[in-house]
Amino acid sequence: MKISRTRLAAIIAGHAGQQIGAERLSREIAAYLLSENRVDELDSVMRDLMQYRADHGIVEVIGVSAFPLSDQTRRDIEAVARELHPDAKQIIISEQHDETVIGSVRIEFANQQLDLSIRGKLNQFRQLTAAPGGASNT
Repeated sequence: MKISRTRLAAIIAGHAGQQIGAERLSREIAAYLLSENRVDELDSVMRDLMQYRADHGIVEVIGVSAFPLSDQTRRDIEAVARELHPDAKQIIISEQHDETVIGSVRIEFANQQLDLSIRGKLNQFRQLTAAPGGASNT
């Protein structure tokens, strides 16, 4: 019987609360997905896990930037997280480096993303100018 991703996330969260260690937990999740031929669901399971934890007061945020996050940027990310999750008991900010964002930051939650990066703004500008009725060259 196939366990749904949301149920799997709840089970993982329950085990994560125990003292088994993140590395062992990661290996067990990977082994389970591999044994069930569900490896392609890893990203989705991790998002479901993040959502489950957010629903229970632990909000995980990934700050994606071309450069290390400054203390001020971390405070700003936390402020955004608190706006979106005012009942959060804990906010965990992870940092991910991606030089393609060029500058600024992209903030990723379980099921939301706020792209403030220069790359994101360039892509948005490109879409606006390429769309029918968008800016013209005249």
